[in-house]
Amino acid sequence: MKKYALFPFVLILLTACSAAVDAPPDPTSVYTAVPQATAMPVQPSPTPQQQSPSVTDTPAAPTASPDFCQDTRDLQLLSDLQTAIQTRDGELLASLVSPASGVGVRYLRNGNVITYFDNIKFVFETAYETDWGLSPGSGAPLKGSFHEIVLPSLELVLASDPVVTCNELKTGGATYVPEWPYQGMDYYSVHFPGTDEFSGMNWETWAVGMVVQEGKPMLAALVRFAWEP
Repeated sequence: MKKYALFPFVLILLTACSAAVDAPPDPTSVYTAVPQATAMPVQPSPTPQQQSPSVTDTPAAPTASPDFCQDTRDLQLLSDLQTAIQTRDGELLASLVSPASGVGVRYLRNGNVITYFDNIKFVFETAYETDWGLSPGSGAPLKGSFHEIVLPSLELVLASDPVVTCNELKTGGATYVPEWPYQGMDYYSVHFPGTDEFSGMNWETWAVGMVVQEGKPMLAALVRFAWEP
């Protein structure tokens, strides 16, 4: 298992490179730590005739690349993802998403996959409620906006000095067998180990799936894992 300390990496890389919309977003079909962000948030412009995000099944995935874990551009994509989340920069977030397949977001392990394309730039602003699936334990439907449901978890994990591993899923104690659902798709596991106050049971992991398009890695999947009763 490889672990990556992204704060030093990105600092070196950047030094060397001296780098309310009430309507829902508009996806169509479907298609595992970074530095503190300093950029100011960008307010996206609303677009007309926005539609609801699509609920999709688990898609087929390309064959994993043997050189994926050696490609430093993947770590830069993770850094850009954290910057976009922390600064609520919708334009930056949309620029990371695969234009061909979109990015499938799964907040609940056995929940619905919600796929976004360029319209993901609006998720920091829209109040549109999405059906994320049935909550573990209670079985009650979990409905809410990306801003309300997904964003707090992503912010917590990405800002926690997480454990980052390549093509290996890092989680805490679980009552199920954690599995990456997209066979053949490369990913990074970004793991928050939880706190002593809750004996680590409040751990969370976001698996960030990537595909290579036009010679560069693009964001294709975001899957959350957490303790379940």
